[in-house]
Amino acid sequence: MPKLKKSSNVDPKQLVSSTGNYWLLKSEPMVFSIDDLIKAPRQVTCWDGVRNYQARNILRDQMQVGDLALFHHSNAKPPAVVGVVQIARAGYPDHTAFDPENDHYDAKSHRAEPTWYMVDVKFVLKFAVPLSIQDLKQLPGLKKMMLLQRGSRLSVQPVRPAEFAVIVQAGCLVQHS
Repeated sequence: MPKLKKSSNVDPKQLVSSTGNYWLLKSEPMVFSIDDLIKAPRQVTCWDGVRNYQARNILRDQMQVGDLALFHHSNAKPPAVVGVVQIARAGYPDHTAFDPENDHYDAKSHRAEPTWYMVDVKFVLKFAVPLSIQDLKQLPGLKKMMLLQRGSRLSVQPVRPAEFAVIVQAGCLVQHS
């Protein structure tokens, strides 16, 4: 890895605490990027359109207000972790499932018994340099991280506190000559 220096006013150590959970949220940057979140009103938006039952269960049952998540640009060249968001609203029914005009519509989901859930996220920080999968594989302590396991495609994943800390620390650094 190249020589790095701190690039952000955010102290990565302040983002990791003994309370709360840590997550990774994947989004295709052509659909919704971290820059889109930065431009959103109050830098908050819903994290909608998740259509995997395991990911849905995490959104519905486990994510809590105040939890932090790594923002991952998937289906990008290269795929990379690009920043941090905070859960601003715990799981609630995903309204896009009820809208026939929406790409995420699901005729089997009903308001009285919703199938799909979402959370609201708030922008925390954008990394100085995106951290690709290859970059992450070079960082110590990430060998068992779910994202780096063969076949791991889940769009919402748990992250261990130590993994979160390593990634945020690396993301707040930039290359210098």
